[in-house]
Amino acid sequence: MSSILHQPLRILVTGGAGFIGANFLHRIVPQLSDTVIVNLDKLTYAGNLQSLQAIEKAPNYRFIYGDICDLDLVQKLFAEYQFTTVVHFAAESHVDRSIQSPIDFARSNVIGTASILQAAKDSWMHASSDMQEFRFVHVSTDEVFGALGPTGRFSPDTSYAPRSPYAASKASADHFVRAYAETYGLPVVISNCSNNYGPYQFPEKLIPLAIVRAMNLDLIPVYSKGENVRDWLHVDDHCEALMRMLHNGLAGETYLVGGSGECSNLELLRLLLTIVDEELGRTPESSWKLIKFVKDRPGHDFRYAIDASKLVTELGWAPNHTLEEGLRATVRWYLSNQPWLQSVMDESYRTYLKTQYEAV
Repeated sequence: MSSILHQPLRILVTGGAGFIGANFLHRIVPQLSDTVIVNLDKLTYAGNLQSLQAIEKAPNYRFIYGDICDLDLVQKLFAEYQFTTVVHFAAESHVDRSIQSPIDFARSNVIGTASILQAAKDSWMHASSDMQEFRFVHVSTDEVFGALGPTGRFSPDTSYAPRSPYAASKASADHFVRAYAETYGLPVVISNCSNNYGPYQFPEKLIPLAIVRAMNLDLIPVYSKGENVRDWLHVDDHCEALMRMLHNGLAGETYLVGGSGECSNLELLRLLLTIVDEELGRTPESSWKLIKFVKDRPGHDFRYAIDASKLVTELGWAPNHTLEEGLRATVRWYLSNQPWLQSVMDESYRTYLKTQYEAV
């Protein structure tokens, strides 16, 4: 299947100070030097402008402090910039937090997505001719499909069966995106990806949490017996997939992105901690003793696995990182970026930034 090359002129990136968004901006700001790129982010605990220091002064980049749920703000940005492309990352994404605060996830992930869609639809429907190649790229998760047994993989045709408040909020967001495509004709592309890892990830997620705790010789909590299986995708490979969707993805299509890195949480941690020990010059496998099994969380999906063949066949994508190579690069990044790590774990830093931008 062939596709027409989409050339973005003015891009809105939501949640660009977060983990995947920041890595995506590091890629596109220098690559698309003639494209105006606006990053809208409200700087929650997982968003950090230090992740964007390398590009913050680029002439084609703008940062806007704000909430995607603020429809008035979002509409003003569309009126000012006349965006031809939206790449929508902004979301609450931690399952454990969603179990504790499901309403927060409904607000950010559902209402926030609807807000961006409404502003995009209004702008697109009243746009000039250069908006005919408009794209709304919605970044979602494989968790919307629920849980797999020991065999099988998710495909674009898999029925939705979310089992956590986080997954339910992202499933609802996906449905809103499709509804805007069907009802109004908005040109959308949806990406459902597996578990991402790599630079700039807030250390509440398993891989950076384990690296940080292993560095400090602290216990590393693992649910139940660590038998839950995930597919692990290096964030650089995910960003490359998104670039292909942005330029060549067909409007109305869904693409699944996986890293071909399927393993249990216990297998992942043993591989990761072996690398940490090697990089720190410790006795081999000495950090394995830090693994501590804890009570399982409610509704914990057993297994996720991705069939990315549509993305490979139609857009020519393939992951460039094996799991071991990606984990080693990630460990080295965290060991080499202690100032960044301290900044994201310092509440006073986030409070200061919010105060500064709210005063502007």
